[in-house]
Amino acid sequence: MADEKNLPLGEVVDTAPAPRPARAVIVGTLVDLVPFEVATHAPELFPATHGPESAAIWAYLPNGPYPDYAAFESYYAAAAAKDDPLLFAIVDKATGRAVGHATFLRIDPPNRSIEVGHILYTPALMKTPAGTETMYLMARHALETLGYRRYEWKCNALNAPSRRAAERYGFRFEGIFRHHMIVKGRNRDTAWFSMLAEEWPQVAIGFESWLAAENFDAARAQRVALGVFNADRLEAEGRTLRRATSDDLPAIEAVQQAAYARNRILLGVEPVPLLWDYKDVLRTREVWVADGAAEGRAGLDGVLILHARPDDLLIDSVATAPTAQGSGLGNALLTAGEARARALGRTTARLYTGEPLSANIQWYRRKGFVIERVEQLPDRRLVHMAKVLG
Repeated sequence: MADEKNLPLGEVVDTAPAPRPARAVIVGTLVDLVPFEVATHAPELFPATHGPESAAIWAYLPNGPYPDYAAFESYYAAAAAKDDPLLFAIVDKATGRAVGHATFLRIDPPNRSIEVGHILYTPALMKTPAGTETMYLMARHALETLGYRRYEWKCNALNAPSRRAAERYGFRFEGIFRHHMIVKGRNRDTAWFSMLAEEWPQVAIGFESWLAAENFDAARAQRVALGVFNADRLEAEGRTLRRATSDDLPAIEAVQQAAYARNRILLGVEPVPLLWDYKDVLRTREVWVADGAAEGRAGLDGVLILHARPDDLLIDSVATAPTAQGSGLGNALLTAGEARARALGRTTARLYTGEPLSANIQWYRRKGFVIERVEQLPDRRLVHMAKVLG
């Protein structure tokens, strides 16, 4: 018999179950997700989802359309009473009216897995910031508020718009379940997507950056697409950076410590990046990492931390591991930061460094950055530098 100690059994994880989602309002800025009430929401949704132009709304849903309001009301009365799927009306805050619905389903508290589905958007919600906020609110509630570890999205493999939406929202494609279901008398192959809790902090930043007021012009047209904010790969000078996950936190902290600790003597104080809470950084900044495995090394070779602000991109940190120094990775990380600024529509990149770090200042100057100002803080002086991007 094989020795269990030598078998690959997977990592040990917390086995505490997640709470079930409750029938409670999930509050947003543009919409609220409200437990479905047939008497209120069905009369608002029926006329918006039925008529000559409405067939496409129901094409990939397992139910509908309905011959009349009575049939519609009967179905939703039963659906609203269920705990799984748990049905929410999507209520537009400006009008107070339901403009769609969505559910949590396949709710599995012991394994902390949950799915979003049965999504119906009326024309008033389709292709709007409110529609995107709806998916943000549900993902945040499942992964951040309730603590689920896996968040699923499934759709008919033929439903190209739904598959594109899943990837735009930050889900990762896992594969096709062939002959998975029979829906309305037709075969359904199902495309499976997932988002993991450790991926959520960076996906959340993408959602929040896209939803920010500055991402829209006066006509309410987006300036940068959500898919760009949620990109998970960044190429620069022959290196591929990937978005960090919570699993990378120990390695990120190790690289930052190794890269910045040597500056203590020159600065006379703790380097700014060593004062940060990196769990908070992962939830408030874009964090990109270069895997050491790409060069035959374990761990991470480098870390790039960025903050997309309304008028510029702040390059908060460019850090390389000692084993990667002299490899040109620092140049690649800085170039990647500038490329990311352009992709996000920022025309200026900014950064800062300690005034005693003259070698850093000269390096940034050679890369096209100029000194804008020197900031006097109680314990240090910071040199702020900027580069206008062509």
